[in-house]
Amino acid sequence: MATALELITRYPNLSFAVVEKENSLAFHQSGRNSGVIHAGIYYTPGSLKAKLCVEGLKLAYEYCDKHNVPYNKCGKLIVATEPDEVSRLEKLFERGKENAVPDLKMVGPEGIKEIEPNCVGLKAIHSPHTGIVDWGVVTKHYGESFKKHGGTIYTGFEADKFDMKTESTESDSLDYPVSIKGKQPNQNVSGKYVITCAGLQADRIAEKSGCNPQPKVVPFRGEYLMLKPEKSDLVRGNIYPVPDPRFPFLGVHFTPRMDGSVWLGPNAVLAFKREGYSYTDFSVKDLYDALAYRGLRKLAFKHLLYGMGEMYKGIFYGAQVKKLQKFVPSLKREDVIKGPSGVRAQALDNEGNLVEDFVFDSGEGDIGHNILHIRNAPSPAATSSLSIAKMVADKAQQQFNL
Repeated sequence: MATALELITRYPNLSFAVVEKENSLAFHQSGRNSGVIHAGIYYTPGSLKAKLCVEGLKLAYEYCDKHNVPYNKCGKLIVATEPDEVSRLEKLFERGKENAVPDLKMVGPEGIKEIEPNCVGLKAIHSPHTGIVDWGVVTKHYGESFKKHGGTIYTGFEADKFDMKTESTESDSLDYPVSIKGKQPNQNVSGKYVITCAGLQADRIAEKSGCNPQPKVVPFRGEYLMLKPEKSDLVRGNIYPVPDPRFPFLGVHFTPRMDGSVWLGPNAVLAFKREGYSYTDFSVKDLYDALAYRGLRKLAFKHLLYGMGEMYKGIFYGAQVKKLQKFVPSLKREDVIKGPSGVRAQALDNEGNLVEDFVFDSGEGDIGHNILHIRNAPSPAATSSLSIAKMVADKAQQQFNL
């Protein structure tokens, strides 16, 4: 939606339509993430992810201010609780400064207590401009802005096939040569150019125009716990661990929400369905697709014990609480209840490596000149959505000669 809004703003004389599989926007990743506005601390200095996140944070706050979308700049602590984490934390601090993350500071145990009275640690990075927002609300607002600029959104439209007209007829010119056909009868939208941002279905959508099946999207479900409402004042802002480079995911953290709740977690387990938000959501096709992929098998072999631990935490809440108690010792098992879950579209290469960069693709034959697939927009893609949109629009301008 951010890309559609950027394009219709940049090219007001062109016509734009968005097709969405679900009956409402933000039904999957955009509406089921942690809701954090990230500041750009973690990413390699000079990388696209770092640049887009820092720019995206600024653009996100500006957009929310301009359109009265509620947010809370509640800040974030990245806390070292063990001596061997301190050196990694200090390197992370230097990385954040290189990325021009605003107003970062390092604090000791007393500084931690001033910011988060119930949190303990040896040392922490404080990021005051990290915030929270409901990204589902933001996405829908992008959609409303898009429509106000003259755009059309077709919901309940699951794209199933791309056709390319190569010859005009008396009744049909070549002004709109690309046809998107939906799974339902008589669903058809034609245009001159197509851009896809299909998230959990990105690889399958790209294959429909002849693209390579790799990188493959593998769905990982993150399962959250929640603080009971009467315990929601246990934390004030985001509390995160120091990332461990040995493992592929960030680790459990405390995340306040715009509705006043506090999410704890998540773990990270293989989802049995690409859009499956519980253990009972199951798709033979999706699970076979994942397990048959060499890249997933190699990833699982490399991180077998880690993966088993993540599954254990998902079943036995006490194990996840124990991890969280390193930061907030007063947290008790009886303070938490089961929370929601989300599924992350993780792109994997054939060697089992997480694809951490942006992947663009087109397709084979004539259609490749008229279509652009965004196959991977890595985290923090929500924070960076408006800056990513500018980059995609620049790429579309170049590829389509707009």
